[in-house]
Amino acid sequence: MKIFKLALAAATASVALGGAAMAQEVSLSYNVGIASDYVFRGVSQTNEDPQVFGGVDLGYGVGYAGVWASNVDFGTDDPSVEVDFYAGVKPTVGDVSMDFGVLYYGYSKDKGLTPGKYSYTELKAAISKPVGKATLGGAVYFSPEWPGDLSTAVYYEANGSIPLNDKFSLSGALGKQTIEDGADYTTWNLGVAYALNDKLALDVRYWDTSEHDFGSIYDSRVAVSLKASF
Repeated sequence: MKIFKLALAAATASVALGGAAMAQEVSLSYNVGIASDYVFRGVSQTNEDPQVFGGVDLGYGVGYAGVWASNVDFGTDDPSVEVDFYAGVKPTVGDVSMDFGVLYYGYSKDKGLTPGKYSYTELKAAISKPVGKATLGGAVYFSPEWPGDLSTAVYYEANGSIPLNDKFSLSGALGKQTIEDGADYTTWNLGVAYALNDKLALDVRYWDTSEHDFGSIYDSRVAVSLKASF
């Protein structure tokens, strides 16, 4: 009986330690926010109206997964809600960080797997490296089923950020959206983020594209967002 009790105590301690290790490796975070406009790659996704968004992220070692949702308005009776699912890994080599993942952009009232649908999938490969106080990076996104005609599309981006002080940071990006048999365009943004506290951040960002002729949602704009992270 004594041996059994010792074995049981050892097993209990092992489970407890294993649970503690698991708790250290698994992370769960949440975010919620509002914005004056939902701008994605330079293009308004809310017909230049305000946005409400939120998401949940799970991390385990170098792996991650999450879900994020927002209102959308494409000027039709079709989707009013976007729900994105994503997962991937973020390995590091020295001071170089990498991100390899898959993203699914889902929309309400979609048309299914047919031309004209909104929902689509992208594969992501990104890299970033600190350079002095700044961080410089690049990313490539590939989609085999771009919305509208199900053609392939690739988005290339170079980006960077730098802290200005304990509260302010400056960041920007230059990107190129290419669509097979579609309308390519270049986009860029530059903005300043202000940390109101350790959970709340304000971002003021200028966006523009090279193709204002595509419509007003491609015009230059300033978007202001307030995001809380927990």
